[in-house]
Amino acid sequence: QGQLAESGGGLVQAGGSLRLSCVASGGIGSFKVMAWYRQAPGKEREYVARITAGGDPDYAGSVMGRFTISRDIRKNTLYLRMNDLKSEDTAVYYCTGVLGTAAFWGQGTQVTVSS
Repeated sequence: QGQLAESGGGLVQAGGSLRLSCVASGGIGSFKVMAWYRQAPGKEREYVARITAGGDPDYAGSVMGRFTISRDIRKNTLYLRMNDLKSEDTAVYYCTGVLGTAAFWGQGTQVTVSS
C-alpha cells in the first residue's frame, strides 16, 4: 500500500495539453490528501496542485486556470489535466499522497514543452 506510479508525460508543443495519471497500488481512498509536484532542471521541487479526501482542489498560482487535478477512486487513479502548456512547465512531475502520518512519492514522469 502506498506505491504510486505516474504516467502520461511526454513532449508537447507550447499551447498543447497533456493528462498525467498516478495509480496507487493500494487504492487512493485512504489518502488524506494527494498532490502533484514538479521539479525543473536546476530548481527545487515545487507544489503544483492538491486534492483532499473530500475532493477539494487547490492550485499553485502559476498553474491556476490551466491545470485541473481530479481523481477516480474506482480506478485508484489521480489525474492532472494540463492545458495551455508553457515552456516553463517543463519538469519532472511527481505524484504524492499522505497516508496516516507517512508521505509516499512516485518516481516521476517527464513533461517537456517545446516553444
